[in-house]
Amino acid sequence: MKKLVNSTQMKEIDAFAIDKVGIPSLVLMENAANQVVNAMEERISKEDIILVVCGSGNNGGDGLAVARILLNHGFQVDVYLVGERDKMTEETKKQLEIAENLDMVIWDDANEINFKSYTVLVDAIFGIGLDREVTGKHEKIIAIMNAFHGYVFAVDIPSGISADSGQVLGTAVRADVTITFGIEKIGQLLYPGSLHTGKLIVSDIGFPPVAVESVSSNVSMYDETDLFSLPRRSAYSNKGNYGRAVIVAGSANMSGAAYLSAKAAYRTGAGLVQIVTPEENRAILQTQLPEAILTTYYTDSLAEEAEQEKIIQAVSGADAIVIGPGIGTSDAARKVLDLVLYNAKSPLILDADALTIVSELYNKFPLLRNNPCARISELAHSVPKDTILTPHLKELARLLDKNLDEIKGNLLGTAALCTADSNLTLVMKDARTVVSHHEEQYINASGNNGMATGGSGDVLTGVIAGLLAQGMVASEAAKLGVYIHGLAGDVAAKEKSEYSLMASDIIEALTAVLK
Repeated sequence: MKKLVNSTQMKEIDAFAIDKVGIPSLVLMENAANQVVNAMEERISKEDIILVVCGSGNNGGDGLAVARILLNHGFQVDVYLVGERDKMTEETKKQLEIAENLDMVIWDDANEINFKSYTVLVDAIFGIGLDREVTGKHEKIIAIMNAFHGYVFAVDIPSGISADSGQVLGTAVRADVTITFGIEKIGQLLYPGSLHTGKLIVSDIGFPPVAVESVSSNVSMYDETDLFSLPRRSAYSNKGNYGRAVIVAGSANMSGAAYLSAKAAYRTGAGLVQIVTPEENRAILQTQLPEAILTTYYTDSLAEEAEQEKIIQAVSGADAIVIGPGIGTSDAARKVLDLVLYNAKSPLILDADALTIVSELYNKFPLLRNNPCARISELAHSVPKDTILTPHLKELARLLDKNLDEIKGNLLGTAALCTADSNLTLVMKDARTVVSHHEEQYINASGNNGMATGGSGDVLTGVIAGLLAQGMVASEAAKLGVYIHGLAGDVAAKEKSEYSLMASDIIEALTAVLK
């Protein structure tokens, strides 16, 4: 697990290295510039003509050092100072002095520059500290850079991207490669920041571990070493050791979601998977997934105690419960959801249509309209304490009765609203899925756009259920499940292509990920 930092935390690491450890800021700047040059030299040639665009802050100082080192390495390189000279930091003034002593070409007026004569641009305008909208001549130069047809490198972060949220602050550079220093920033992982970042290279510029450890962060991401946290399997064991996942899914003659969730739970290691679904789905599910235990009910007889008892017994024997995929929002679906919520004693995943039913119910109460905190509080008191919610952003907007754009603009803040004061775990599904539990937050970086396909969410639900059934803590099962799901999508995309990827391909790729 790797921690991610926001702009304030990164500045604290930088300050600790300089003020407490005693590393001169110019040394860190030189190290940063060398790392940028190393990354560039792997991708450009001596035939390229380079323009480094520098601001007046330390990011501009990094850029001036990059230009100097490139010149020393025999590259054709010029500098454009978009920042004001009288507003430069002391470090940037020193880098400018060195560049001028070397008689480098340094432009102060964009109107004098023939941008078409360059083949490579380096963005060193704004660093991670930017917290205002980009305007004026900075906005104009970024527009020119974004119309450029050559290679664009960004120093630390693309100018105009918030390091805290990934939001575009008015306008932002679209880089092909970003070389960031020390640790990934939150805004480089979240969209749209990730799109502007391009390929992200994390470079060591000499921050000592004690400086990095001096800052605590509640935001993290996984890498492949985290697969070691998978539930262990013993040579001396049986199916009962690996838990029973109960998947309450599907509506009459609509069995696809139930099948995908159940098979994914099996592929992730659950010992037994039981599907609870309408009687109409029996034949197809028995054919598609004979390994599953089937409990079926008649939707028009749910008022009868015998039909209710089937569902109650299934839920009572579960180690993990899923409710929602494909159940619809009919009266029968609402009755099934009531039965599950009332009788569930095991960790529960509330997904898809179940979330829609809850949202529609809350909309009937005036005190719960336009009141996200009250809605989440009500939900948290209506479900088992280890409940996982798995909404995509539109489902979450309905659940919270909140504007979708407002959620997109503050993903981590919205996630915190849902979990800070509850025992819920939120899996906020998006191109960068966010998992939140209490104050801890996880941003997922695995997966690809081929996974934007019908049934992919049902597979994710099944993966998390499989981990829950094997005894993982709910929040850990959610994080690892999201990561594994994305890895499987990446494996499947390599084989099938992102265009051809289907949800069933993700299930089959789980085998390769979990070997």
